[in-house]
Amino acid sequence: MTLEINEFASETSQIDGLQIIHVKTVTDDRGTVRELYRASAHADVLPDILNPWQQINLTRTKRGAVRGLHGEAMAKLVTVAHGSAFGAYVDTRADSKTLGAVVTVHLTPGVQVFVPQGVCNGFQALDDDTEYLYCFDNEWRPGMSGVALTPLDPELGIEWPIPIVLGNLDQVSEKDAKAPTLKEIIEFNKENKPSL
Repeated sequence: MTLEINEFASETSQIDGLQIIHVKTVTDDRGTVRELYRASAHADVLPDILNPWQQINLTRTKRGAVRGLHGEAMAKLVTVAHGSAFGAYVDTRADSKTLGAVVTVHLTPGVQVFVPQGVCNGFQALDDDTEYLYCFDNEWRPGMSGVALTPLDPELGIEWPIPIVLGNLDQVSEKDAKAPTLKEIIEFNKENKPSL
């Protein structure tokens, strides 16, 4: 019987606090076991102030469809359970030293991204029925603070692997398509910055 073990590893990114994680996987002739979350291993790369996971969502998405970019008031640990995705992350935090930074990651089962609160998270499904898993440290609720950023903003420089056809609601929702650009978000934050 063949046995392959890939140990837990992580790497930082161009966005402050955003971590790319490769979970421990064990593969033999029967298949693969992945450690989706191991507190002792993840504790070394996730912030101490992180709440325990309060909500876990799983989406199934058609090939070529884009979800996001959303930055709610919750930290996220994201991965794919099935298929693959092109993950895109944009720092929209007004007080961040990496404001405006964009990171893209090819997500396959076993590759995770920790997305800090206020960093926009989005993805494009690269396979039919891609299942994207989100672990949240807060429960989502209507009216929750956060930001939405259009994935169609050309100034982000995101090269979606499957071309997006403007107006195709099977690829991008109307709400996401009409969300503000990064420039508009930065201007809004400047205009609404509390005075001291």
